Amino acid sequence: MYPLLSSLFLVLFLLRSSSSISPPSLPLSTNSRWIVDSGGRRVKLACVNWAAHLEPAAAEGLNKQPVDCIASKIADSGFNCVRLTWAVYMVTNDSFESITLRESLERIGLNEVVAEVKINNPDLLDLTLIQVFQEVVAALARNNLMIILDNQLSKPGWCCSKHDGNGFFGDIYFDTDEWLRGLKTMAIMFNNTPNVVGMSLRNELRGPKQNFTLWYRYMQEGAEAVHSTNPNLLVILSGLDYDKDLTFLSLKQVNLSFSSKLVFEQHWYGFSDGGDWENQNPNKVCNSVLQYNILPKGGFLLKQGYPLFFSEFGFDQSGTHTSDNRYLSCFLSLAAELDLDWALWALQGSYYLRQGERNYDESYGLLGFDWGGVRNPSFVKRISALQTPFQGPGLSNEMAYHLIFHPLSGLCVLSDFSSKLVKLGSCFDSKAWNYTYDNKLIIKETDYCLQAVGMGKNVKISTDCDKSNSNWNLLSDSKMHVSTKLSKSGKNLCLDVGNDGSLVTNECKCLNFNATCSPEIQWFKIILSNREIEGIDLNLELPYVEKGWFERIISVVKKALSL
Repeated sequence: MYPLLSSLFLVLFLLRSSSSISPPSLPLSTNSRWIVDSGGRRVKLACVNWAAHLEPAAAEGLNKQPVDCIASKIADSGFNCVRLTWAVYMVTNDSFESITLRESLERIGLNEVVAEVKINNPDLLDLTLIQVFQEVVAALARNNLMIILDNQLSKPGWCCSKHDGNGFFGDIYFDTDEWLRGLKTMAIMFNNTPNVVGMSLRNELRGPKQNFTLWYRYMQEGAEAVHSTNPNLLVILSGLDYDKDLTFLSLKQVNLSFSSKLVFEQHWYGFSDGGDWENQNPNKVCNSVLQYNILPKGGFLLKQGYPLFFSEFGFDQSGTHTSDNRYLSCFLSLAAELDLDWALWALQGSYYLRQGERNYDESYGLLGFDWGGVRNPSFVKRISALQTPFQGPGLSNEMAYHLIFHPLSGLCVLSDFSSKLVKLGSCFDSKAWNYTYDNKLIIKETDYCLQAVGMGKNVKISTDCDKSNSNWNLLSDSKMHVSTKLSKSGKNLCLDVGNDGSLVTNECKCLNFNATCSPEIQWFKIILSNREIEGIDLNLELPYVEKGWFERIISVVKKALSL
């Protein structure tokens, strides 16, 4: 993770995170590929996963912080939703549904956790597991967060492996009748809780028994069971092979009695790509993974007119994992281009007990080990632009236009008419660009275009748009190098980021197959938007930002990228 953020972006993030986000008008439904509120306006799911399905069958972290404090941290970080996991046994098995949180922790030897919960959430300790779950939902709702109930597995424990008995219909711990009963119970339980907006029927179907016939049979039964008992809910269906494969739906869609409530989900982690992020050129890997895996195995559903929810993506939040850093920039470019609904794995900074290890530190966790704050503040700022929609019905009456998104920083390309210079800044402040058929980047409804000046020099906006240095082509396998050719020398240069956050042109990096080269600082994604372009009202006193802060950040980035 590279904290490439301008001072203005930091200011805007602080302003957004300190103010409440107006909740959508519920319930939600679907309109073609979009999720919309009751008024037909696009609602973008920007979620984080909170695990409550492991051995104790309770939401993680109740020993670390008060539940309302955790919920508040989620909202303050800009997320509008939580994908809250649960295990079927919590509501169907006597050994779980009738015991208290204290008893659940004590029977697996977590007496020290009991003492910690008594400090941070004393009112929850002697409630039943179901009641604790309901209190967590209530805390999230009090903070204007939407909740998606995600059935991770049947028998509580860590998910997932092919042979854990929880993988597919008919496995030893996956009784289909019990599963259907559990879905109905949860749907009924939250029938009068408007903030519970959807239910994922089952997480990451997998294992040697998986097959299309049973998938269609039971997923359709599960969908009907949920909708019949709680018709307000979005019904979210996962695919096969750890929810990486929905290809079969390109040949045959589900047949349901209801409409405008169906959403599909897909998962993508960098470790699923077979080590390619570390061993191959990131331009090649990003293109090949998207074109031969992610899009044909799930992305096609958007074209069919169904919402596609990337309900799990995640990375090592220490920022020291090269493969994850590269993968994340590629994911964010896709999320911006398709304006995806998504859920980060994971919220939890630690687990009570994971695979036999107590107090397990979750390096993918949004929150730190003590749950007292975010683990990687630069990532929260970076993801901020993707927490609100770029596209969709009801956002505005604007005709579609382009934004130029920089995945490494989470910022967009801004222009200044007075200085004619171009820099990175908050996507909320970007003017509307048009990327034309003849490869020019023109500010909408003006005569100004983006123009290169020379090697290492600042890019500018100009009205002299007929020269070759005003033509911009998308190079490399990733199609994220934005390149132009100088009029005099004929040399190809690519958009790059200067030390002060301004845009410059430099020699294009990492176009060959060098696996050690990291091109992310030169990656730009031209995306569509139709939201209002007036920007955020800054008629407020702004916090002080230390002089030279951004320059120091850029130097750290360039050192990390070995530029």
